[in-house]
This record gives sequence, C-alpha cells and structure tokens, in this order.
Amino acid sequence: MVDSWVNSAERIGADLHVELAGPGGRRAALIRALRGAVRDGRLAPGTRLPPYRSLAADLGVARNTVADAYAELVAEGWLTARQGSGTRVAERALPPRPAGDPPAPAPPRARGPLHDLRQGTPDASGFPRAAWLASYRRALQGAPTEVFGPGDPAGRRELREALAEYLARARGVRCDPGRIVVCSGFGHALRLLFEGRVLRGPLAVEAYGLPFHRELLTGAGVRTVPLALDGDGARVDGLTRERGVLLTPAHQFPTGGPLHAARRAAVIDWARARDAVIVEDDYDGEFRYDRRPVGAVQGLDPERVILVGSVSKSLSPAVRLGWMVLPERYVGGVLAAKGEREAWASVLDQLCLADFVARGSYDRHVRRMRQRYRGRRDRLVAALARRAPHIEVTGVAAGLHAVLRLPPGTEAATVERAGRLGVALDGLAAFRRPRDPGPAAPDGLVVGYATPSEHAFTAALEALCAALPAA
Repeated sequence: MVDSWVNSAERIGADLHVELAGPGGRRAALIRALRGAVRDGRLAPGTRLPPYRSLAADLGVARNTVADAYAELVAEGWLTARQGSGTRVAERALPPRPAGDPPAPAPPRARGPLHDLRQGTPDASGFPRAAWLASYRRALQGAPTEVFGPGDPAGRRELREALAEYLARARGVRCDPGRIVVCSGFGHALRLLFEGRVLRGPLAVEAYGLPFHRELLTGAGVRTVPLALDGDGARVDGLTRERGVLLTPAHQFPTGGPLHAARRAAVIDWARARDAVIVEDDYDGEFRYDRRPVGAVQGLDPERVILVGSVSKSLSPAVRLGWMVLPERYVGGVLAAKGEREAWASVLDQLCLADFVARGSYDRHVRRMRQRYRGRRDRLVAALARRAPHIEVTGVAAGLHAVLRLPPGTEAATVERAGRLGVALDGLAAFRRPRDPGPAAPDGLVVGYATPSEHAFTAALEALCAALPAA
C-alpha cells in the first residue's frame, strides 16, 4: 500500500532539486533551501512547485513537513497558493539587489537587418503549420513501438517510399526506396560522400557556388577544378580527368538558368567514358515560373548520378531533412559513413514528412508557395523596371532569388550602401570560386525575394531600389 502511494506521488509531481542541510530539523532546512532558491533566482517568479505529497516522497520526509514549510513561506510572501493553481513562487519575490548597486543592465538585443534580401531562405511565415501538425499527429499515433528505438541510418522505410514516388512523379527520378538514404541536408550529404571517403577528388565544380560547400570540400581534402559558366549553364566540355563533377542543373546557383539539354547528355557521356560520378544538387527544382519543368539529370543514368535534395527551401531549413538517391554501388559506403544508428535526422520528423508527402500536403504547399514567390518575383522585376530600368535582372525563370547586373566597379559600394539602408544582400563576387582563371567577374547582386514577409516586402523593394547605383 505504501509503495502504491509513493508511485502515485511520483507520477503527479515535477522534479525539484533542494538539499536539506544545516542546523535545525527537516522543516527548517526545507524552508531555508526554498527561500535561498528563490532569493538567488533558481526558482523564478511564477514557477510552480511540486505538490507537497510529491516533494515529500522525493525527499523522504513526512507530508506534513513539506505542507508546513509551504504554508510558512506563503505567509512570509515568498510563495502563493490558490485552489486549482497549486503553489507557486510569488511574482514579487525577486532576488534583492545589494544596497547602492545600480540596476543590472538588460542584455544586449541582437538586431538583424530591417530588410533581409539574402538568398537561400524561404518565407518562414508560409510554413504549413496546420497541415504539418496534422501529419505529425497521424505519424505519432500510428508509429510502431520500434520507432522509439535507435534509427536505421538509411532512414525510415515510410519516408523513402514516399520520396521514391514523389521524386519519380515530380522530378523524373528513377529509383527505388533501397537506393535512398535520408540525411539532414545537402551539406550533410557532402560530408558523408567526401569526408566519409565514398567519393574522392579531383572534383569539377561550377565557377560560382556556395562558399560553404567549397569550404566543406576543402576541409575534406578534395581538390576542386572550376568549370566556366555561360547562358546554357556549366561548360561541361571543360571536363577532363576529374573523378566527378558537382552541378546545379535545375537552376544554376547563383547565376540562374538550367543546364542545356545537350550539355546534360554530354556530361552523362563523359561520366560513362571516365567511370566518373555526377553529384546533382537538385535545389530549387520545385520552383519554376516561366519555363517548362526541367527533370533531374539523374533520370538519364541512375548509375552515374547521385541526386541530393532537401526541404530546406520548399518547407523550412528548421526541418533538417534531405535525401540522397544513390547508384547501387555507393549505398553501402554511404551507410558505413553514416554509422550503425541514425544520429542526424529525427525519426519522428521522418515519419511526419512521409505522411505529409504521401497525403499530397507537400504538393499543395509547393504549389501555394510557387504562386507566392512568383508574385514576389514579378513585383521585384516591376519595381526595378520603374525605379532602375538601367539594371538588368537575370536568373528569374525559377528559384527564390534574382541576379541584378551592375555597372562595372559598383558592386562593393552598392552592398555597403544597402547595408546602411538596413538591407542585407550579397554581392555576386561572394559566390565566385577563388582563383578562378576565367574572365573577370561581372559586378552584380544576388537578391533573395523569398525571405521577407508579405507585409514587409514593399518596403524592402523600396530600400533596395534606393541603394542601387544611378544610371
């Protein structure tokens, strides 16, 4: 009977760490410990204390000891007690400040830019909270018990099956669930492939790309060779004896535009002839506006292409889920690099995304955001035509950013002037590969139009136009 009561008390109480020490009995020690915890700020105003029966069971003291201690502290004003609300630290029971000391300064608040026009981030206000919550509830309620154990490094079968169907239908990918490995994003995929020594250099890369990816490859000891770019994408005719090539064929980052069909075929021919591999970054594949959908290069030869995708732009970078669609010969190596247990991607989030994709919620969200981003793109182009017609806008047929071509020698000053006006954006030069032997880089800006909320977008455009150089 006693054991039953103790177990019941433990179930209903929250944990509270107090040490009963010092002179006097248990009641005096508990009063002293609670008073000290409130005084030094460990128990903040409004904190709910455990029921006296629960705390008594935890401390191994009589219930009356805790009840009497609570009552005395309520009488002194340290605690409050109300029917149905429990016992809480009084709102006025703040840690006292020594006499003569000035008030402690408030911690500095980190202030971001007034207008964030940096690339790479979707509109956070567009996250489909209701649909995501519904999928999470269904996934959690239907999850088998083994879900709550160590995760399979390949990823949950439910998600890999949903992705195989979606990628085949929407991106023209040829795969089965056994060739999909779940990861936490493109950067994680690169780490697994190159730090895990699944692939080795030298690796051809596009002359423009994310500095983070370059740094990651350099850190893995991979020698990279730049590929020039033109209006048809990467100049794959420059490929020679490299072991692989990293491409953004759906929408070259950041200059824009898809890889031309002839070059898609040419890079496949090169990979077959050299026994090389193509790493396809399928970012922005879902967001196209003025052109027909462009399928993944992987569909041309699944044994020569590693396709990597994620939901960082289509949903949110906070979800931290991505995937690799691998040629069969690389699956074992990637799983070995990942380890015996899933250490990166939440298994519950995987189940949620599987439900979200399988029920069509992902398709509906992408279509809704595609319409929103197209409207943003159109407003950007119209504002520039009206306020800065001398500025050429490129790379806007797809994706979440545009490239603004600037007069020679004006890029650095424009970025600085934008910063003074509260506008965060990137110069085109920041994405050029260092020591690229190609022609001189044109001046330009990479302007992300997805990040600002709808109500802030007009002001962001006005501030951007004010920062641009005059004709």
